[in-house]
Amino acid sequence: MSEGTVVGAPRLWLQCEGATLAAGSLVAFSTTHRSWWLVPLVLFLPDLFMSGYVGGTRIGAHVYNLAHTTSLPALVVGYGWWQNRPLLLALGLVWLGHIGMDRLLTFGLKYPDHFQHTHLNSPHADLAPPVRRQRRGRR
Repeated sequence: MSEGTVVGAPRLWLQCEGATLAAGSLVAFSTTHRSWWLVPLVLFLPDLFMSGYVGGTRIGAHVYNLAHTTSLPALVVGYGWWQNRPLLLALGLVWLGHIGMDRLLTFGLKYPDHFQHTHLNSPHADLAPPVRRQRRGRR
């Protein structure tokens, strides 16, 4: 197993958390009364932050992670709600939906050593859950 990569039940919980974030953000999006064409139009915009990898894996990981943590889109959602800006609110919710979808599909936050090394996946390890040994019963 690669260091820092979540496996087993905690990984499944993080995937469930991602599914909940994706679904919840879409439900919240429906309350903004914005057109649904906005969702596929902007859903993959956070992936443009992969362009940070042009500067190397260390810079790329930092730039990518900046766009793939919930902090910035949560601020956008909060500001959009506070200032009564439904479009900004909707964009932040789609951004959160993108992050949830990524977590569900095990595209996690990046480590600076390799593009495919994330907190939910590793290029160096088989991440199948460990085989459980059966308990021996009393005779």
